[in-house]
Amino acid sequence: DYAGPTVPVIDPATGVLHPAQIFVAVLGASNLTFAHASFSQQLPDWIDGQVRALTFYGGVTKAIVCDNLKSGVAKALWFEPTLTATFAAMAEHYDTTILPTRSRKPRDKGRVEGAVLIVERWILARLRNRTFFSLAALNTAIAELLEDLNNRTMRHVGKSRRELFEEIERPALKPLPAIPFEYAEWKSAKVHPDYHVEVDKTFYSVPHRLIGCTLQVRLTHRVVEIFHDHQRVASHVRRSQRSGHVTVNDHMPKAHQRYANTTPANLIGRATQIGPNAAILVERMMRDRPHPEQGYRSAMGILSLAPRYGSQRLEAACERALTINAITYSSVASILKSGLDRERPQAEHAAPTPAHTNIRGRSYYQ
Repeated sequence: DYAGPTVPVIDPATGVLHPAQIFVAVLGASNLTFAHASFSQQLPDWIDGQVRALTFYGGVTKAIVCDNLKSGVAKALWFEPTLTATFAAMAEHYDTTILPTRSRKPRDKGRVEGAVLIVERWILARLRNRTFFSLAALNTAIAELLEDLNNRTMRHVGKSRRELFEEIERPALKPLPAIPFEYAEWKSAKVHPDYHVEVDKTFYSVPHRLIGCTLQVRLTHRVVEIFHDHQRVASHVRRSQRSGHVTVNDHMPKAHQRYANTTPANLIGRATQIGPNAAILVERMMRDRPHPEQGYRSAMGILSLAPRYGSQRLEAACERALTINAITYSSVASILKSGLDRERPQAEHAAPTPAHTNIRGRSYYQ
């Protein structure tokens, strides 16, 4: 559950106050208490609080009784509550059962209600006069006071929460899975005509046969997984930069795979071996085309002329094409076929400067 009071955290860059929410968990027999601050009660922070609590306890309980927070409980029905997909996946990952409480029935979660009051009195009250400039600093302070709380001897028992936990509950906990649960978002995405789906402003490829289909995307901090009819059809490392394309060669049609390993640097490098004009022409071909593949095909066509006509003639033809601004494969091929590469291009004659009172000659600026 979450505590009622919040703790202000000041953004050092702007001076704006952000209220931190305090997540609280407690074990039923020992009352061993856990608390952690986050900036919201939304699903990512709700899941993060659960995972941190289980890690703190070093094991998993058979059941977790929780508030019917909308982040975790889609439908708060007493007999058949419906969990959100991510919360249900977390429970499955840890092999535990989620038991949401009824609305406005605090006795259903009396143990954690009591723990919330203790955290408010013994931790938050002691922090009320302190100033925090980061969530990390706040959580460090909470952890220090939490250690003191759990190691303090309880009068009615004669032992601390930590001692009771070690004696009673630790042996009963199930072991944690080898890998902690990782929060994931689920989204729907339609496959574009270029066999990519857009996720967080980045495009990830799927098998081209799925063009036009609407797929389900599982998005974690590290991985983008894409599903069709509950079967995973693609998996990519998530890009940290929100732009560009991530493409797997096997997802391409056969016609596109031909160019999969072709890069501008590779083509320009091959053209440079022919001559500087060939390199300039190939670079302009790829720069000026609306689609890179169009430029690749034209550039490869230019390079294919070298075995037939020789590098020297092809370089001369590229020079002539640049002079007349004919940056196409067909133009270069036509120059070679007609033998114009053997002729020097005619120099353009500049028109004489007209006489006019508003036109100053070069001498005016000397």
